[in-house]
Amino acid sequence: MQTSKQLFTLITSGDQLNMSLQEVNLPTPKAHEIIVRIEAAPINPSDMWPMFGPANLEKASYDKDKKQLSAPLHQGTLSRVKSRIDQTLPIGNEGAGTVVAAGEHPVAQAMLGKTVAVLCGATYAEYCCVPFQSCIVHHQGTTAKDAASSFVNPLTALSMVETMRMEGHSALVHTAAASALGQMLNKICVAQGINVVNIVRNQQQADILREIGAKYICDSSAADFKQNLVHAIDETGATLAFDAIGGGELVSQILTAMEYVGSKDATGFNTYGSAANKQVYIYGGLDFSPTILNRAYGMTWGIGGWLLMRFLGKLKPERVGELYQQVAAEIKTTFATSFSDELSFEQAMTPATIKQYNAKKTGEKFLLNPHKK
Repeated sequence: MQTSKQLFTLITSGDQLNMSLQEVNLPTPKAHEIIVRIEAAPINPSDMWPMFGPANLEKASYDKDKKQLSAPLHQGTLSRVKSRIDQTLPIGNEGAGTVVAAGEHPVAQAMLGKTVAVLCGATYAEYCCVPFQSCIVHHQGTTAKDAASSFVNPLTALSMVETMRMEGHSALVHTAAASALGQMLNKICVAQGINVVNIVRNQQQADILREIGAKYICDSSAADFKQNLVHAIDETGATLAFDAIGGGELVSQILTAMEYVGSKDATGFNTYGSAANKQVYIYGGLDFSPTILNRAYGMTWGIGGWLLMRFLGKLKPERVGELYQQVAAEIKTTFATSFSDELSFEQAMTPATIKQYNAKKTGEKFLLNPHKK
């Protein structure tokens, strides 16, 4: 029986994180399954919480002989991960590689030898057994490295635009906008003539977006940020926002700016604010502090969570297939991802390297190659 080396994570009832490299047996693929030799798997921000949870990585250590990373949890945080305590779990949301075995279904058989991207939650492994339905088949000439980030960022960006249209908005606001996802969103919107108000943290990030054609960019570190935000929302008419930050007052500031624009021409009593719905979806957690709401935006507004897979579940399968095809067609252009470093299993578990990729810096994105020695 063929085996595969794979990364697993465990948070114990003793307030300890253990991430380890283990050898597992590969199953024989069922009719609708394929075996993918994973050759490239990105380390996304959305992978960090499954990997490490609330561990204090400043106190992490790596045992080379055991091939295990260990770190204590931050005091008092065990309750935040109660659903996974004492369970050994696979990690790695997405990745890409070559199909090396397939079940008897004709669609599975047709994938043999092709480069595919997979989304399965267990891609930090040499091999994955997955249903063919969870794959994007890429065109000839697309490498695994090209295809590694086919799901999380491209489909999130496309689904933000889908959400905008489905809910009757015409423009949107995006925070942490110079990220790889933010750049993809701008490319999509520039091509489709959709206005995006981009919120960034510094001039360097603003320059990145300006180079790809972004028109509305607001630097949250600037003294005139709030005025610039109001001006950009006024020009674009944006009433929908996607927030990757989560904590702090930014969500409230966005809603306040939307309300100011929506009410600026009001006359007489305006007790309940503007009539247009103002909606912010929080889809990330770069800041784990509380979300602070200073309610100065009338009564027609909403704040909610937004998750890619739950949104895709609302779409018809045919539409999801169309989005998959768009990703495959534009993986080297709109959805191209560059990586600052390629890591082996051991490097990915080294505390110094973890500190680098866990910082989530703009322009730094790390790739795991399970076959790198």
